[in-house]
Amino acid sequence: MPDKKDSILSQVLDFLKTFVITLAIVVLIKMFVLDITLVAGKSMLNTLHDGDLIFVNKLEKHMGGYKRGDIVILDAPDDYGKIYIKRIVGLPNDTIELKDNKVYLNGKKFNETYTSTDQTLQSGFESKWTLGEGQYFVMGDNRLPQASNDSRAFGPIYEDSIIGHAFLRIYPFSDIGFVDKE
Repeated sequence: MPDKKDSILSQVLDFLKTFVITLAIVVLIKMFVLDITLVAGKSMLNTLHDGDLIFVNKLEKHMGGYKRGDIVILDAPDDYGKIYIKRIVGLPNDTIELKDNKVYLNGKKFNETYTSTDQTLQSGFESKWTLGEGQYFVMGDNRLPQASNDSRAFGPIYEDSIIGHAFLRIYPFSDIGFVDKE
């Protein structure tokens, strides 16, 4: 008959094994499937606010890619180690032009209902971009001057710099819901 010591040791080892397996599964899910991100700043007003918590789908890039209008989390191309949250405006092979304080997509005025203002100003020297394969043009919804550091300033981004698609606000509780549906 096993003594009490062996029984307790067996239970502790079973607990540790279960804990390690669970921890490994959680880490893998966070790294490759689903993450939570805290919004910091005002570049996505009026859609997202400073302090919002959102779910990020990391699988989407492997399952058909991103669509125009998706809100994405990306590695900042101009600030190593930092991440940005922006909306996809231009897809691969699109031409984006800023003229008369409006966005033109492939030669036609682009209607955006989610922006904070009806004007989109230039941020850098360029006013027209033609995107190559795997390139996206991203902007913050807050188009007020100096409100969003985005593709107007740093140019198109490559798909591999996109971490995932931000799709669901989970905090504040009063605003729970999908975030990138117009």
